[in-house]
Amino acid sequence: MLQRIQTIYLLLAFLVTGVLPFFIPLWAMADGKAYLFMQNQLYVVIFGLSTTLSILSIFSYKKRQNQFVMGRLNIILNLILLGLFVYRSLNLSGETATVSEKGIGMFLPIVAIVLLVLANKAIKKDEDLVKSVDRLR
Repeated sequence: MLQRIQTIYLLLAFLVTGVLPFFIPLWAMADGKAYLFMQNQLYVVIFGLSTTLSILSIFSYKKRQNQFVMGRLNIILNLILLGLFVYRSLNLSGETATVSEKGIGMFLPIVAIVLLVLANKAIKKDEDLVKSVDRLR
């Protein structure tokens, strides 16, 4: 059943981790150039894994437990990515006389985490509903 609310949340998480990083820079360097996620191979890998987990989670709607576990793994990946961004931004501030600007792209993992938590909450709600119906039989 692809028409559930967690599918919407997972689709939005896919857009946040799979589409928006191509258009939103993570931060601006001191010389004014935008720093996109594609300039660091580690960011590319983590964004790619997060996007893949979101898509796999959308299409594993028949196995709610697997969907829930994939959501948790995706949250952990986004927390790691957020930690890398924070570490990078703390090291970025002491560059030169012109200070680099932090971009709105650094908040993408936070948005993805919120969407994934909402999706996991809806998956858990569905699982509890199915268990309660099975108990009545």
